Amino acid sequence: MKNAKQLKFIDLFCGIGGFRLGFESAGFKCVFSSDNDKYAQETYAKNFGEIPYGDITKIDPVKDLPDFDILLGGFPCQPFSISGKKLGFEDTRGTLFFYICKIIKAKNPSVVVLENVKHLIHHDKGRTIKVILNTLKDLGYMINMKLLNAKDFGVPQNRERVFIVATRGRYFDFNQMQTQPTPKLKDFLETNGDFEFLNKNEYTLIDEPKVQRDSGLKFVGYRNKNGWKKGVRPNTQHLSRVHRQPNRIYSVDGVHPTIPSQETAGRFFIYIPKLKAVRKLTLKECYKIMGFPTNYKIHEATGPAYKQVGNSVCVPVIEALANTIKNQEVWKSGPQTEAVRDLQILLFN
Repeated sequence: MKNAKQLKFIDLFCGIGGFRLGFESAGFKCVFSSDNDKYAQETYAKNFGEIPYGDITKIDPVKDLPDFDILLGGFPCQPFSISGKKLGFEDTRGTLFFYICKIIKAKNPSVVVLENVKHLIHHDKGRTIKVILNTLKDLGYMINMKLLNAKDFGVPQNRERVFIVATRGRYFDFNQMQTQPTPKLKDFLETNGDFEFLNKNEYTLIDEPKVQRDSGLKFVGYRNKNGWKKGVRPNTQHLSRVHRQPNRIYSVDGVHPTIPSQETAGRFFIYIPKLKAVRKLTLKECYKIMGFPTNYKIHEATGPAYKQVGNSVCVPVIEALANTIKNQEVWKSGPQTEAVRDLQILLFN
C-alpha cells in the first residue's frame, strides 16, 4: 500500500502554485500542472521550473497525463445549464468542471480535491453544487464538503472558500483539520519599505469602530471618494456603488478582508493606530497574508501580481488540508467505505 511520499498529484487550474506548495509540504509529488493564463504560467515557471500545460479542454487524459493518485483543482465557477434534470455527468457539459470529470473518468484517482468561492453553494439556487456532488458520486466517490476560512489557519485574512474532498477509499473528515488562532494583521506587516501613505484629508475615520465577531474585521473608515448620493445611507457616501471594498479602511488590530483578483491596482488601505496613519498594503504583504513563503518569486508586473494573489488559494489552508489527507490515509480502503457510500446515496438522491 502506498504512503504519502509515493503519492502523485496533478495541479489543474494551478494559478501560481498555492495548491502545489501545500501538498508538496505534506510530502506528495506533483507530476503535471495546467493553467491557461500566460502570466500565471510565467510565475509558476519561475517558482517550480516548469511551464504548466495550457487549455484544459485540449488535454487528452490518456495521451497527455501520467498516472497519478490525487487530482487538485481550483476550477472557475462557470454557469451550469441545469434545471433539475438530474443528468449527472451529462449536466456538466459546456463547463470547465466537465473536463475535470473527463480526466477523473479516464484516470480514476483515489482522491479529488476541489476549491471554489463561497457563492458556489448558492449558485443557481443550490442546483449547481448538487450537480457537482452528484456527478462525483456517480463517478464512484464518497464526498465531503466544507466552507473553510483562512483566518482559522494562522493568517490575518477573512477569506471563505468551499472545499470538496472526494475519495474512493476512506471518507475524509474535515473535523480533524488542525486550526490555529487568528493573528492580527499588524504582526504581518513590513517594518521598512517605500510605503504609500494617504494625507489626512483623503480619508475619514468613523467613531468607535469595533472588531466584528465573526469575521475579525475592524472597519475604521473610508477614503473620501464621491459616488452616487441619491438614496445613500449616512456614512456610506464615499463607498463605491459597484465594488465597495477599495474605499474601505480596516485597522491592523483586526484582520484583512478577502484579497480579490479584480483589484489589480492593489487599493488595499490599512489604518495603523500606533502611527495614527493610513497607508496602502504592500504587494509583499498581500502575499504574506496569503501564506506564501518569503522566497516566493512574484511576477514583475504589478497588475498580474495583484490579480494572481487574489486568484490564489491560501497556502496554510492547503497545507492543513494536505496533512489531514495524509494523516487519514484516505486513499486506503477501510471498513467504513460501503456504509458511508450507502449513506451518501440517501443524502444526494
